[in-house]
Amino acid sequence: MRLYLLALNPTDSVTDGFLPAAARLGLDVTVLTDHVEAHRRAYADLEFAPEVVACEVQDFREAVGLISRLRLADSTRTPFAVFSNSDHLQTQTALTAEYFGLPAKDWKATLRTKNKGQLRRHLAATGLDAVRSVELAPEQDPSALRAAELPFPVVLKPREGVASEDVALVADIEELVRRAGEIQDRRPGVALVVEEFLEGQLCTLETLGDGHRRHVLGGFRTAISPPPDFIEEALEFVPAHPSAAVAQVLAQLDALGVGLGACHTEFVLQPDGRARIVEVNYRAIGDHCDLMLAEILGVPLFEHILAAHLGLELPADLGEHCAATRLRARNEAVCADRAGTLTAAPGPYDEDLDGVRLTYRPLRPVGERHQHYRTNRDYLGLVRAVGPEQTAVDAAVARFVAANRWEITP
Repeated sequence: MRLYLLALNPTDSVTDGFLPAAARLGLDVTVLTDHVEAHRRAYADLEFAPEVVACEVQDFREAVGLISRLRLADSTRTPFAVFSNSDHLQTQTALTAEYFGLPAKDWKATLRTKNKGQLRRHLAATGLDAVRSVELAPEQDPSALRAAELPFPVVLKPREGVASEDVALVADIEELVRRAGEIQDRRPGVALVVEEFLEGQLCTLETLGDGHRRHVLGGFRTAISPPPDFIEEALEFVPAHPSAAVAQVLAQLDALGVGLGACHTEFVLQPDGRARIVEVNYRAIGDHCDLMLAEILGVPLFEHILAAHLGLELPADLGEHCAATRLRARNEAVCADRAGTLTAAPGPYDEDLDGVRLTYRPLRPVGERHQHYRTNRDYLGLVRAVGPEQTAVDAAVARFVAANRWEITP
């Protein structure tokens, strides 16, 4: 059985999660990507290294055509599933899978969730939540925002953005016009969204559906950097958010059409108990939290995700099993605080001590130079810990960070 995996840049979720899971499921994997050499390097030492084929994956028509040609030339290349965990490729993947009559996410749902302006319009139309929002098209002058009635402070962000890139809390109209113009100059062609700032505790809800039933896998509380940026600095696992908040989020996901596959939803839990969606990422959580989630829950998470895209039903008690976990966890990013060359940093590290399992993985090699992005792209490495008590895992992460050094030379 062949799995076609659409990808941009290689990620640890693929190398450490989905590829081993595919091998355990007996799947042959073909990666379609427009970054062929990067993928071949990433998989060179893997015993289950996939086939890598060049494809303009951001155009679903190219993916459909390529898979059709491969299948015609060799019947072993007949697709049994088409899958992606990329933020940017969910709609293309859904349309490609649907073309071949395979289990597929609703492409309208993938479009609604990726396009933050459409997400706001759709939720407002359902009456479930109305967040004041306005779009700025790529060709529009930022001064057009002066005519909008905005409840400052507001959040400015790219309409289809990721990784907190160019997301900022803006205090007034003058700053908004200036920042929007700077983004347009730096990123021609990008559409922007301006929306009201939702105050409260930032949380996530992780769900997985098989087309018949959707399971809640738990979630996280997220600590973010001080304003005006929104860098995700640490995530603390929560086996169960308040039931009323979960019900509100699930109702909004239903309205958006989210069902099949993994979904990572960010929402703000306000003091009055309202759960207001910040954004919906219709794929599994990233930045190693997916690997950590599999460890916390004690389930073959990546196999379950792929199985859903093979048309298989998930265990009926999956949600109840996940809610019963006694483990706690923390995922913390070590961030660059300036531009320059990374001249010292620890390498990969694993430790089991006093019931806590700690893992550190570098994300930037020593000797590499970067600008200061003021986004999640400033991550130098990720340290995660899993154990029976939150205080113990928090302490383990703090000890590791204090015992190591990351040096950046301007």
